[in-house]
Amino acid sequence: MQEIRFGTDGWRGIISDNFTFENVRRLAQAIADYYNGPAGKRGGGQTKIAVGYDTRFLSDKYAQTVADVLSCNKINVILSQDFVPTPCLSFAVNSKRLNAGVMITASHNPPQYNGIKIKTASGAAAGLEVTKGIERCLKDKGKRIKEKGKGLIIKQDLSKDYIKFLRAYVNLKRLKKAKFHILVDVMHGSANFLLQRVLKDTPMRLEFLHADINPSFEGIPPEPILKNLTPTIKKMKSDSFDIGLVLDGDGDRIAAFGANTEFIHPQKILGLLALHLLRNRKMKGALIKTIAGTTLIDKITQKLGLKLYETPVGFKYISSLMEKENILVGGEEAGGIGFTKYIPERDGSLAALLLLEMMAYCKKPILQILREMEAEFGRYYYVRNDLHLSHVSGLGSQISNLIKKFKSKKELLGRKVICVKDFDGVKLICEDESWLMLRGSGTEPLLRFYAEAKTLKRAKQLLDFGRQSLAI
Repeated sequence: MQEIRFGTDGWRGIISDNFTFENVRRLAQAIADYYNGPAGKRGGGQTKIAVGYDTRFLSDKYAQTVADVLSCNKINVILSQDFVPTPCLSFAVNSKRLNAGVMITASHNPPQYNGIKIKTASGAAAGLEVTKGIERCLKDKGKRIKEKGKGLIIKQDLSKDYIKFLRAYVNLKRLKKAKFHILVDVMHGSANFLLQRVLKDTPMRLEFLHADINPSFEGIPPEPILKNLTPTIKKMKSDSFDIGLVLDGDGDRIAAFGANTEFIHPQKILGLLALHLLRNRKMKGALIKTIAGTTLIDKITQKLGLKLYETPVGFKYISSLMEKENILVGGEEAGGIGFTKYIPERDGSLAALLLLEMMAYCKKPILQILREMEAEFGRYYYVRNDLHLSHVSGLGSQISNLIKKFKSKKELLGRKVICVKDFDGVKLICEDESWLMLRGSGTEPLLRFYAEAKTLKRAKQLLDFGRQSLAI
């Protein structure tokens, strides 16, 4: 029997290998056992769980399977009647006061993957307490998958209330005065024409790319990183767009392009939106970044006197802080950003809308706003490279050994290491503010290298140095 383990955000596996209908039923039974038990039960009455799904191969069938198992465990299920972005499912859980949510998605992973994300009653990504509890239920050999029960399955349109909320969150009056030409690449994912529905009565001119349903994603992982966006760049060059917006496969991450096809890294989007909410919308709160996050956020918080939290990689850690503290914006390096006065969840569509709102407030092109931020707080070049390790046995121990070897370094390319952070992988920070980090992926068999410096040349050199110094 194949083992099911939760990673950085949920359980992911290869379709028809370890992600099978049998394993989906096993996990659904464990979810039912957990939320019907004392650890997962919240308040009285019958347990209620929402189930959503994305556009991946068989996602709708996996969602129905989960709903059937939950129902047989006397759980009332709200099953999405169509594919939805993950933030939409999270919003439904919170707004309908349900016990939990189950989202069928592998997010940005390659097309051969599918997965399951668990959302708590607040709409947040499930933390270790929940995922470890569900894993313990999985290991209970005495439990069998129930095939009969009295739970109710109701199919609902989960997007209607979500769209209504987004329209209330952004300043539509400002947006109605702006006439931007916008390219939206949804990467064949579940965010689809969502922004069009939010902006339906504004003069915005939206054009969508990869809006058809294609579970193969044309062979390109639906992750909004530069190497996957050659078609987006080509489309940007074909017309006079004011901005290009890119959303990942399940709509919870974002990247962007300026009018001249300059790639705006999600780390810079995090800084831009933090400043927009602080200065234009007069909101208050602390900022969150992960250990793999940019130094730009440190500079913003230092200059403006804001509190900064730093977490391991994984939005569940950001979600946890957002539930406990007054957080304005929290974001991860891959483009997942969460906002104040919302559920403690990342949302690519809301981030996209706020970028448009920022342009409307400032009455400036996106790249001019970016240059002004960099002039005030510094310009940093952020790069990442992934090493595939699927051919290696004992993957976890090998990554641990590589991290130990890397941690002992005292300098990087002629710059003294002045700080070492090792609460998730290991990050070496140099005296010139450049840094190099490596960690094992929590979603794929990868070793990730990250680097940042004040010049693109040094950032790339640090990545090369990391690979070469470990002799891999």
